[in-house]
Amino acid sequence: MRSYSEDKVALFIDGSNFYAATKSSGFDVDYSRLKEYFAKSERLVRAFYYTCQQEDPEYSPLRPLVDWLDYNGFKVLSKPSTEFIDSMGVKHMKDSVNIEIAVDMLQMADHVDHIVLFSGDGDFFPLMDAVQKKGVRFTVVSKTSMAADDLRRKADTFIDVAKLAKDIKRIDNLYKPNMTDMEECPSVDLQDIDMFNRYSELMENDADHD
Repeated sequence: MRSYSEDKVALFIDGSNFYAATKSSGFDVDYSRLKEYFAKSERLVRAFYYTCQQEDPEYSPLRPLVDWLDYNGFKVLSKPSTEFIDSMGVKHMKDSVNIEIAVDMLQMADHVDHIVLFSGDGDFFPLMDAVQKKGVRFTVVSKTSMAADDLRRKADTFIDVAKLAKDIKRIDNLYKPNMTDMEECPSVDLQDIDMFNRYSELMENDADHD
């Protein structure tokens, strides 16, 4: 059996999609542990994280997480959510980072042997096909019931995120960076952390009511 220990791997995390998959699976992610997990078996070249925030990111509940990722080896792309009004006059928020993921992934595909996508969005099927035609292995990480069937069939490997829980979950339910985190990322303060924790609690309450 071939060893992949010398293969170069890149991670692409669709923030909102992956968050929904892990919360539905009953755990929160420790992104430091996630990166370590995939770096154990292959040479981790780059880890990308994509998210949408409200127009004023200074007051976004995601800000502490985004800042921490920025200071801890992730390449973060954060874009503002887009507000639009449909034909019935109803206001909606559009949160999509698919184009950004596609552009970065196609560029990275020429420099790595393996790509891991943390999303179950079926819109990524053509992107997966293009990357595989370059000879790159493609792994999808999501919750089985939330992942598009075409994506699961086409992937070289599909991993249900619940199977990774013991290796990547956050042990503490709340986001509490240690002192090293605070020193390396001065923009993360306790008020931001409290805001993020309240946001997580609201998301959990909304899920309970669905």
